[in-house]
Amino acid sequence: MRRSALLLLATLIPGIAVAKDINQIDTACATQKYENYVNASISWYENLVDLTIKKDPKLEGVANWFLEGRRNHFTLNNEAFDYYIENDPSKLNLDAPVESWLSLTQEDVKALSQSQGELADVAKKVFEFRQSQAHEGNYDLRSALADLLSHPKEIEVPLERYNKEMQALSQTQCDKKA
Repeated sequence: MRRSALLLLATLIPGIAVAKDINQIDTACATQKYENYVNASISWYENLVDLTIKKDPKLEGVANWFLEGRRNHFTLNNEAFDYYIENDPSKLNLDAPVESWLSLTQEDVKALSQSQGELADVAKKVFEFRQSQAHEGNYDLRSALADLLSHPKEIEVPLERYNKEMQALSQTQCDKKA
């Protein structure tokens, strides 16, 4: 009997958790919140790259290449979020933390890059970057970044800044007031 009750309860719970209706969301707030997430993420990568270059200036070329890829990635996500919130909110998961509101697969990016829509140009940059041969210093940069991330004291200031920005974002509510 107890097991039956638990099974019944387990089958009912997913039905109770209903995704947010876009009509209950202040879309201007959500758009700003996502843009703030993108800006915080780009700043985080810029700070990591700056610290890496300070430790090893010969990585500057590959670091700039890497940073361009990150900027293009986040620019695409920001533009895609703006597009989808206005045109196809079903592509968004506004119940998740802000960093998971939009999930573009490699297939999505490829399709967008081959389209004629608003997102085609920026998607093409991202897709071509991902498909191109890696910079010859990519492994050295990745190793330097991994080393940097394994020394928390060296990244303390930018990490605290990023964590504060993400904490503030998590507390920003974009539900419409009843």
